[in-house]
Formats: sequence, structure tokens, C-alpha cells
Amino acid sequence: MNKDKLKKILLIVLTSCGVLVVASGSYAWKVFTSAITNIQEEVDDQQTQKRLASINLKEGDPITILLMGIDDPGGPEDPNRRADSLILVTLNPKKQTTHIVSIPRDTYVPIANYGKKDKINASYAYGGTKMTINTVESLIGVPVDYFIRADKRGLVDLVDAIGGIKVDNAFEFKYKGFTYEKGPIDMHGEKALHYARMRKQDPRGDFGRQERQRQVLQEIADKARTVPGITTSISNFRDIIRAIEDNVRTNLGLEEMWDIQKNYQAALNHVEEHEIVGTEGEKNKTYYYFPDEEKIKELSDELNNHLEK
Repeated sequence: MNKDKLKKILLIVLTSCGVLVVASGSYAWKVFTSAITNIQEEVDDQQTQKRLASINLKEGDPITILLMGIDDPGGPEDPNRRADSLILVTLNPKKQTTHIVSIPRDTYVPIANYGKKDKINASYAYGGTKMTINTVESLIGVPVDYFIRADKRGLVDLVDAIGGIKVDNAFEFKYKGFTYEKGPIDMHGEKALHYARMRKQDPRGDFGRQERQRQVLQEIADKARTVPGITTSISNFRDIIRAIEDNVRTNLGLEEMWDIQKNYQAALNHVEEHEIVGTEGEKNKTYYYFPDEEKIKELSDELNNHLEK
């Protein structure tokens, strides 16, 4: 996905809620503020020492946001849920830059405060949002200021609420009972979910899957902005808000969301993507992605420099 499309995704995420609320009037404002209250989830961050100074969003201080996609339990014998999609975003409006780091779910790392190594997606199963945040901080070496966590059902509900999406599929494949032909295809919620989840048939593995996840997010953002009457239809508005309220949790409050929307758009003038460099392999007959420690250190230095005021 090119940088212009990534800029578009982030810009729409930061502004779409405000547009919907203003266009839909006072009733929508009440629904919106109620939903924001209901999706609040605070995480005790006293154990992290990586953020040593307070953040002033009104002044445009550099920040990080961790986007987390949570999978369903594996089944009756595996009731745990995992963080199968992890994207770290750093924003610095004064430098007019944003960095985006996609973290493969199978990355083999020490699980923070757990005393063992495992796939990074297992951090959520072991200790929820807090342990996932701490593990990402330990891996990348930067603080996580805010998080947005979404269940996979949220993607299904949101795509259905906006009437489906269309994507340009790079290659034909079949997955979970759906056929995905090469070229433009229309998808409802369940089909879009599995399109974003398929990994084993993709020549690029998890990196290809991450690309399709970002593609789906972009199409959702575009469709949400262009559906006829989306900003004035209370019915569509409530469906979208309900999808968010039922499936999303964050430690961003309403005032913080407003400040970011207002003060951080300059950060989108230049967007840079990063992938975790490493190698694929097996350990005890289990597939893992082993990050290159030297490359991780280089990435950490670059991101910490980006977070300087």
C-alpha cells in the first residue's frame, strides 16, 4: 500500500467521527459521547519507564498509538484470545511525520512480566492489554501512550453497517468457504474478515496478510466517507456507533480524541512504513518469526528519535 493511501486511512480515522457527529446533530452527539464513555478502558502504566515526561496533546507532543486486533478463542480446548494484529503508530506533528510498524503475530519474543518466550500474539492470552503493551514496549524500545483494541467481530459489523466494501485482490485463493477471485471483488463483513486473515496461501506470509488488513481498513475508510447520506442517516450512524461500542476499547478519552484530530494532522504529511526484519523457522515443531536483534535496535533508535520534541 502506498504512503498516500496510508495517509488517507489515518486522516479519515482522525476526522470521520467528528464529521458524523456534526452532520447528524445533537442526537448523534449524545449517542457518540455515550459510546465513547462505554469503550473506555484504563490500563495501569506504572510499570513502564519508557515514557518519562507527560504528554501535552494541545501542544502537539509526539505520541504513540498501538492498534490491536483480537482474535476469537481457538475452540473448546483453546479458550484463549490472542492479539493477532499489532500495528504501532508514532505521530510527530512538529516534524510532520508518522511512522507505522507492523508486527507479525508469530514474532518470538520474551513476554513481559511472564518469564518465558512465546509468540507476541500470546501476550494477550497471558495478561490482556497491559501485557501486550508491555511486550511491544520491550520489543521495540519505545513507550506505548495509547491503545485502540478491536475484536474481529467489529470488522464484520462495521463492513456490514456501511453496506460492504470492494477491494482489488492481487491473486486468487479460497479460504473459509469463500472464493476470492483475482481483481476487483465485492465483500460483506464475514468475507472481508477472512480476506484480511488468510496467511498460509499468501506468498509473503504474514507480511502479505498485513498488507491486506491495511487494504481493508482503507476501503472501510473510503466507503464510510462516501456512502450516500452516511453523515446524515441516523440509521447508518447508529449501526456504525454500535459496531464501535460493542467491539472497540481504548484509553483515549473524548477530549484526547478531539485534540489529536485537531492538532496532529500535520503528522500525516509524510508517512513511513516499517516491517520487523527477521527470519522464519521452527522451534519444538512450532512456527515462529525470529526478529533480527540488530535491526530491531536500529528501528528503536529511529522511532525514539522521531518521538523527540
